[in-house]
Amino acid sequence: MAKTPSSKSTATYIYALGRRKAAVATVKLFNRKGESLINGRSPQNYFPTAFTLLNQPFTVTKTEDKFHYIAKIIGGGKNGQLEALLLALARALKKKDAHYTSLLSQAGLLTVDSRVRERRMVGTGGKARRQKQSPKR
Repeated sequence: MAKTPSSKSTATYIYALGRRKAAVATVKLFNRKGESLINGRSPQNYFPTAFTLLNQPFTVTKTEDKFHYIAKIIGGGKNGQLEALLLALARALKKKDAHYTSLLSQAGLLTVDSRVRERRMVGTGGKARRQKQSPKR
């Protein structure tokens, strides 16, 4: 029995990963113009207030209309997700062409912000740095 062609496209893409706080963004960067998607939604719908920041890696490298991407973002809040996505897009562009590395690093897009929330410690009353109140008498 012959196999029928599947509905999935066999287009080549560049895979990259970006992390920030609790957010993890995975990006598939395609080498043609098309519609970009974030978790199955358009970037304007997913990040309505910070949509202009999403084009920053493409603006820096002057490749606004040459690529589109499909991103999956898990965890964190909207700001952490946005910064994770920017890092993933910058890493994907860097993989595409090594000449973009200096442009992206000068713009600060390849810098990893590794700060995460400090976890709570035992005996601190539910907070990371809080100490129990000492008795006065």
